[in-house]
Amino acid sequence: MDGSLFLPALLTGIFCYLGAIESPWLFGMSGGFYVVGRPLVAGLLTGIAFGDIRAGVLCGLAVQAVFIANLSTGGATNSEITYAAYGGIGLALATTRDPAVAVTLSILIGQTFGLIFYNTRMALYSFWNTKAQKAAENIDDRGIVLNHVVYPQITTFLLRAVPIFAAIFFGRGLVDWLLSNVPEVVTDIISVLGGVLPALGIAMLMGIVVKDKIHLVFFFAGFVLMAFAGLNMIALVFIAAMVSYVVYLSTGSSVSKGNTVSAAEAVGSDAAYEDDDLF
Repeated sequence: MDGSLFLPALLTGIFCYLGAIESPWLFGMSGGFYVVGRPLVAGLLTGIAFGDIRAGVLCGLAVQAVFIANLSTGGATNSEITYAAYGGIGLALATTRDPAVAVTLSILIGQTFGLIFYNTRMALYSFWNTKAQKAAENIDDRGIVLNHVVYPQITTFLLRAVPIFAAIFFGRGLVDWLLSNVPEVVTDIISVLGGVLPALGIAMLMGIVVKDKIHLVFFFAGFVLMAFAGLNMIALVFIAAMVSYVVYLSTGSSVSKGNTVSAAEAVGSDAAYEDDDLF
């Protein structure tokens, strides 16, 4: 085992705990789950832990693109995004530092071990909730604090920080062995799939956001400007903002005029049936 991997693996595990949806230390969900728990931020933090910010951000970008349209419905999820981000990116930075490998490992960890620990945490929380309810019925302030705050946070830490630390610290050798011993065609398939999956995530997001097919024109226009005109992302953001504002002004004015006409017609139609003697 590599002793130099201990601190990066430990920090990555702690970051995974801080990014949990039930972690209260970073302004609750606002700074925790919705910031530290995002793969893009996870890539930055994990890159800092491993001393390679550039590789961490690149891995975070790739993983974020895959999970950009990930939705949880009624508490059910198909992949635990925080485990996926820190586990996959951490293992990738500990081995090849290849974004495609980070994507593959993130999906594997998020949809297997991540869901196992996620459901285990929910089951244990039900136990602590029952204990907290009994403490409340008995007016036991200490029992309420322990079962509602202290024990759940210890449970969350053990089920998030410890598995991620173990996966990176003890799993590095396994990943290295697999990548060096499996046939080259398998590693090529992993790289190809790792490159395609971010595009799939973006396509899923577009399926949610794009309500009218005419809006795809803007997407392809941006793609052409970046691929062939050589514009960077910052320039495209400013162009997109200006185009959005122009479209908003044009469509907003027509909609407001339509609403005004409809309101006038409604008033006129109501007036036609009004009887002054009734009011």
